Amino acid sequence: MNEKDYEYKVSAAGRVNIIGEHIDYCGGKVLPAALSLKNTVYVRPNGTNKINVRWTTLPDEVSLDIDKLESYKDIKYGNYQAGSALMWQRAGHKIVGCDMLQDCTVPFGSGLSSSAAIEVSTIAALATVAGEEFDPVDVALKAQQAEREYAGVNCGIMDQYASACGKENHAILLDCKTLEREYVPIKLGGYSLVIINSNKPHNLVESKYNERRTETEQALTQLKKYVDIECLADLTPEEFSKYSHVLSGKVRDRATHVINECDRVNLAVQAMKVGNVDFLGLLLNKSHESLSKLYEVTGRELDALASAAQEHPACVGSRMTGAGFGGCTISLVKTDAVEDFKNYVCQKYESATGYKAKCYQADIADGITVEKLK
Repeated sequence: MNEKDYEYKVSAAGRVNIIGEHIDYCGGKVLPAALSLKNTVYVRPNGTNKINVRWTTLPDEVSLDIDKLESYKDIKYGNYQAGSALMWQRAGHKIVGCDMLQDCTVPFGSGLSSSAAIEVSTIAALATVAGEEFDPVDVALKAQQAEREYAGVNCGIMDQYASACGKENHAILLDCKTLEREYVPIKLGGYSLVIINSNKPHNLVESKYNERRTETEQALTQLKKYVDIECLADLTPEEFSKYSHVLSGKVRDRATHVINECDRVNLAVQAMKVGNVDFLGLLLNKSHESLSKLYEVTGRELDALASAAQEHPACVGSRMTGAGFGGCTISLVKTDAVEDFKNYVCQKYESATGYKAKCYQADIADGITVEKLK
């Protein structure tokens, strides 16, 4: 099937989170950026009551009945598309029968939010082929709903928001409590962001992601007895130190990470605005240490990958990015030493874990893009 046979080309971005991990669902501010790694949907109306989905990377073809979208949760491929269409439909939007060709360059299971890119681009494509204007923030919210209610991952809003609303050469300082945003220019001087995939597959539904959410909710419930807050992110580190004694064990560790990570995001934005790359790198290192020791979402592979990166003299900071339990690291590296850095880290990582890491060349790009093909 030829891409030129379609009427529209609609894309949404994968994302990398520079800093601010596991705090979006605690009402914190995060600092993601949209990537040039995307999910692209080629779409055309077909005059039927079916959404026919094909992929450039799979031999499968799935036909989704517009009147039975709730019945596809357990299919191997097409469940994300069905869930996205269902949430858009339930919000009162018209769904028209169409043919979709989906082309994803976001690596699956990498922690770069392939699922968000698929959900956001599918909804934007459905709106476009129905002749409907759409608000990217609204698309992001419905995509998040699909992930939570259809795919069963109790995610925050960061991934879908960055996928929909990203801006070229900018990070998004996103307040996950209010959805207010500020675009922060990414000016790294003689440094580059390097993304390396651990190639340790992860599945968030089966992982401890939902368990971590429960633990932070337990912390919030306990703290609310002593202080007037809506979410954990409402507490400053100073305030938390006064009340942290009411928590214990793992729940206290999880809350400690959240409070300090929120503070690191604010410091990172200040560092980026003045071009202090060394301090930004230090914050990345501290973030990884907290995610490893207090939040326990890194695992042996991501720890080995970050450790190898941090040892390289051209690297000022490295940390896991995404939900963890596999996926990628993001590192700040002197641009003229990037190739040496990649070779060093990949060799050291393979020796430590037996996995072959993969490096990605990705630019910071726009979120949703729509192009009329004919």
